[in-house]
Amino acid sequence: MKLAELKGWELRELIKKGETGCKEAVASFLDEIKKKNKSLNSFLTLTEESALKSAEIVDKKVSQKQKLGALAGIPIAVKDNICLRGVKTTCGSHILDNFVPPYNATVVEKLKKEDAIIIGKTNLDEFAMGSSTENSYFGPSKNPHDLKKVPGGSSGGSAVAVASGLATMALGSDTGGSIRQPAALCGVVGLKPTYGTVSRYGLVAFASSLDQIGPLTKDVKDSALLFGVISGHDPNDSTSLKISSKDYLKTLDSYKTKFKVAVPKEAFGAGNEKDVEEAVKKAIKLMEKLNWSVSEVSLPYMEYAIATYYIIATAEASSNLARYDGVKYGYRSKDSSQLLELYQNTRGEGFGNEVKRRIMLGTYVLSAGYYEAYYGKGQKVRTFIKQDFDNVFKDFDIVIMPTSPTVAFGLGEKIEDPLTMYLSDIFTVSANLAGIPAISIPCGKSKAGLPIGLQILAKPLAEETIFKAAYMLEQNLKT
Repeated sequence: MKLAELKGWELRELIKKGETGCKEAVASFLDEIKKKNKSLNSFLTLTEESALKSAEIVDKKVSQKQKLGALAGIPIAVKDNICLRGVKTTCGSHILDNFVPPYNATVVEKLKKEDAIIIGKTNLDEFAMGSSTENSYFGPSKNPHDLKKVPGGSSGGSAVAVASGLATMALGSDTGGSIRQPAALCGVVGLKPTYGTVSRYGLVAFASSLDQIGPLTKDVKDSALLFGVISGHDPNDSTSLKISSKDYLKTLDSYKTKFKVAVPKEAFGAGNEKDVEEAVKKAIKLMEKLNWSVSEVSLPYMEYAIATYYIIATAEASSNLARYDGVKYGYRSKDSSQLLELYQNTRGEGFGNEVKRRIMLGTYVLSAGYYEAYYGKGQKVRTFIKQDFDNVFKDFDIVIMPTSPTVAFGLGEKIEDPLTMYLSDIFTVSANLAGIPAISIPCGKSKAGLPIGLQILAKPLAEETIFKAAYMLEQNLKT
């Protein structure tokens, strides 16, 4: 039995029964990371000492028959834009190369409270801006299915860690598809929760009205388990919804036998790879076999989603990233004699090309002459996108579409062509703009053996519906 192949809920049971020691399990994961990370570049920092100490505490609880937390003994990787007290948090950027936060993110506190073992911080596109993890200052992560391919992004390091068995679960953040797209490309399960269900306190902001932390896991059961722990109200986050944590595993098996499924016609056709379209259509046929009612619908504003997203996200990023100036923390340029020069040099040297591109875009759309033409219009279209989904969810339980129009592409293939790269998120950005939950589950492989993701979306706060539908499909799909 290989520990690296176990799901989180399976590993927890083994540790609970005393069939494997927690410290022994964690040590084996750390050894695997040391062996494989050089080729995969999944982890930026290992928290070996604290992980082994936490494992000892779990072993002690087991031996003394004390109550164990919901995630007891499960090795979890955390994306490196989520603050972990006393551990370097770089956001994949030179400008935060040596930043060590003095506090834990709320999600980290929740993991620790449930006896999870945080084993390290994972690689990402700089400040979570990208779809391939190639924008990281620390080099790209590699797709474990083919080391010449990208793992997706921006939570590429987290997806790679789970897909290659270097961690049992991982946390990522999703602003426009950054959990779901790498989950699809690496063949794992990735959930973007309803906006406000998971606290953003301690998540380094990219676009505050779109960012959401969520789980990357090996199966739907683990996703439900981890989401149940990290969700819930947090007074430290003003956008946090007043909801309490819930055990989503309890209702996972109580299938609603007939889901009403909406399939948007805009999600099929030009731009999709043939293998992707075939795999998703095969999954839709399976839904019909399960007696789910499947109907084609239209989401007319979906075609404007990418343009809207890149106006709103860059506008918010240009404001959020204004704080990195070399004065209080992070990288500081050495060649500056005046304050303005310090700002310019620090930001010029500290940020990578994609981050600079987005800051410039955001500053432009917020400038006096263009604010209404771009940002104002973008906010109006965002409302229409949300209304499109609201109208569909009056008659349907879930919406189904591909997660990504393509399977994993080659390293370096799209990095020089930002517009083509941006289209990687064509099916994922709408959920962020509308604030609704969405999950990506594996639904097959391409002829070249690369994973394909199926995306399931539901109305706000309908994570339970998403988990039930995803779990039922997972049981019946042969991937």
